[in-house]
Amino acid sequence: MKVNIIGRQMNVWDEMKESIEIKLRKLDKYFDDEASATVTLSSKHNKKCLEITITASGIIFRSEVEEETFRNALDRAVYSIERQIRKNKTRLQRRLRQGAFDNGIVETNEDFEEETEFKVREKSFPLKPMSTEEAIMQMNLLEHEFFVFKNDKTGDVCVVYKRRDGAYGLINTEG
Repeated sequence: MKVNIIGRQMNVWDEMKESIEIKLRKLDKYFDDEASATVTLSSKHNKKCLEITITASGIIFRSEVEEETFRNALDRAVYSIERQIRKNKTRLQRRLRQGAFDNGIVETNEDFEEETEFKVREKSFPLKPMSTEEAIMQMNLLEHEFFVFKNDKTGDVCVVYKRRDGAYGLINTEG
């Protein structure tokens, strides 16, 4: 797996880079050599924030953790990604490295039950053309975390969402 380590408004020391690469090697058994991981480190309000994003076989795994130290955050983030893999073992078996699950999964103190079926509640609504600002207002009026709308300028289907930092995000669709 290719690993890219980024420090936001900080320098990442060599010892931490080495520690990150060692921890991520635990996940190599699931991914082929074409997989890539991006690890971003930053400090926010005296907390250490570590984000891991792994892209493999068209699937994106992501974990973002805030802790007192980067080492604790790294442990929790890697654990979280491994938990995601275990919960979706059957669905991922065909898409990840051949034989990734043959030797069993690393034992932990916690027992994880594989999610065998997704419970989906369907909802439909008219896709009304509107501006991004109008979509954000509508989302806030509904007290939702996101809102799907048709952009009145481009005609594309878009999603606005509320970010954890209180700002808003906009997802534009392609193709």
